[in-house]
Amino acid sequence: MPGPTRGFLGRRRDRDPRLPPGQYDAGTDWPVLTAEPTPRIAPETWSITVDGAVESPTTWDWDQAHALPRSEYRGDIHCVTTWSKFGTWFAGVSVDSLLEAARPTAEARFVMATSKTGYTTNLPLEHITGGKAWIVWEYDGKPLPIEHGGPVRLLVPHLYFWKSAKWVTRLTLLQRDQPGFWEQNGYHDLGDPWRQQRYQGD
Repeated sequence: MPGPTRGFLGRRRDRDPRLPPGQYDAGTDWPVLTAEPTPRIAPETWSITVDGAVESPTTWDWDQAHALPRSEYRGDIHCVTTWSKFGTWFAGVSVDSLLEAARPTAEARFVMATSKTGYTTNLPLEHITGGKAWIVWEYDGKPLPIEHGGPVRLLVPHLYFWKSAKWVTRLTLLQRDQPGFWEQNGYHDLGDPWRQQRYQGD
């Protein structure tokens, strides 16, 4: 008797609609990837500054940042190295709250995020406003692990995760775009996972 015909071995598994093209579901894993050594930052020494093309450059220390309205993100994240993680839960403060205090000028169009390590990544201003980005210090109800950017990282979940700078300490608003660390090394200026914008020219 002949074996089963290809195509009748069962129903093909449909692709999860949450998964951008070229990505795989990492499940419970959260891979650790960094471009520089992991710094040790005590929360009491951390601060975040918003400067550049703003009317009121402002710095918040740990306590001042925590006094701002709490904001959460519950959803998916996607890394350029092709893993995606579903149903994440981060908490911190919306970048909108920081910008409301610093008051971007009419000429501000872009943002350069800078980490304690000196790592940088650039973003169009429109991609970190309107509830699209956070400064986060909690993951799953616990302090953000240091290997994942703790005590505080930028979170821009609708873009590839290299845009969500770990150990973030500064957001500088710019009138003109400037490439950050990975963008200078061939990565895409925006990094939309649904358009597979991994490298320049994608």
